[in-house]
Amino acid sequence: MRLIGATRHALAGASGVRDIVMEAWQVQALAQAMGSHLAATGPGEIRAEACGLSEAGGRACGALRQSVLRDGGVRAAQLSEMRDPRRALLGLGGLLGDVGIALVTVASASDEDGVYWQCIEAIDAADESSDRVLRLLKRFEGRERVPYDVWARRASGE
Repeated sequence: MRLIGATRHALAGASGVRDIVMEAWQVQALAQAMGSHLAATGPGEIRAEACGLSEAGGRACGALRQSVLRDGGVRAAQLSEMRDPRRALLGLGGLLGDVGIALVTVASASDEDGVYWQCIEAIDAADESSDRVLRLLKRFEGRERVPYDVWARRASGE
């Protein structure tokens, strides 16, 4: 949740096209990291869907074609645990929606074809990642409400 908050704050403070596209990249990197984390540590019944989220985030990072990151680097690299995966996925879903809105604004105001199409690709990627998040949330709704560490231990057979 800390990384989602930091990314939401950075997106809100983004002042230009480059900054907004950079934050869209950061959000997709976070989607990729969260998907990978859940695929590695979550119970078997969510792992395939979590891999899908990771793959969608990874494709989106490539589609955004960002090669230079701010001094802070990739925020998602700081992800070490998810205490409440359902809450984190809800936060990520909201953040993906915020990115989509910001990208629509940039695309609508852009006079450059390259920027416009880059934003359209990023919007499509955010939609795909959002769909993956929704599928994961549906999986969570079917599970009993237990702390994630207990859930992960049960899934791994401990």
